[in-house]
Amino acid sequence: MNDTLASLLLGIIEGITEFLPISSTGHLLIAEHWLGKRSDLFNIAIQAGAILAVVLIYRARLLELVLGLREPRNRTYSMKLALAFGVTAVLGLLVKKLGVELPETLAPIAWALLVGGVVMLGAEALAARRGGDADGAGGDRDNVSWTVAALVGVAQVVAGVFPGTSRSAAAIFAALLFGRGSRVAATEFAFLVGIPTMFAATAYELLHVLKDGGAAGEDWTGLGIAFVASAITAFVAVKWLLGYIQTHRFTVFAWYRIVLGVALLAAIGAAVLPN
Repeated sequence: MNDTLASLLLGIIEGITEFLPISSTGHLLIAEHWLGKRSDLFNIAIQAGAILAVVLIYRARLLELVLGLREPRNRTYSMKLALAFGVTAVLGLLVKKLGVELPETLAPIAWALLVGGVVMLGAEALAARRGGDADGAGGDRDNVSWTVAALVGVAQVVAGVFPGTSRSAAAIFAALLFGRGSRVAATEFAFLVGIPTMFAATAYELLHVLKDGGAAGEDWTGLGIAFVASAITAFVAVKWLLGYIQTHRFTVFAWYRIVLGVALLAAIGAAVLPN
């Protein structure tokens, strides 16, 4: 396949999957088996495009938090975001120091997709049984407790260690299951804490890539196309998701993960795909 077209497709895949609870890392690793592996700098760039899209979508909320820090409600919410980010940063650095490497084979990704889908179904069932306003479109943002904020931080690290888990899914369901707010409130918190988390991770990886001379020989045209494609598709995907969860559960994403995970395992078992 033409490299430019492959870059475009990878950017679109990143944009669609980064913030939907279906795992961008898993989908990119799967796609690279057909479209070819890309450089670390390329993967960093398309992730940055997706982050930019979410910043634009939540720009009003971010300004409200920054400019309204004198208000106790905004200050408390911002501190909870900072706690979640701090837990993620500390545990993430610990994981790095322990030398944990991400698997690049498809079997672990397939299992993470499958198990994650089953967990999501179970979590939705528990949330429905618990009742409250979890099924509603509203939900008070203040229902995100300090404990929930810390658990969201832990969930992000767990998702980072197991490709196919989905950072957004782990963060959303940590907030939804252990909090008292709606899916909308849980998703907003997960996405807002994802902004500094992903910016920090992107900057960290970028420094390492540039230090190791990873920018040499980069296809800048393909990288630019993928960045723009990622930003545009992420904007559309997140906008759609925020409207969808006003009246729907995450069940469709859970079944998608299960079907994809089973299909991958079947393909690996039939030697159609490498393990």
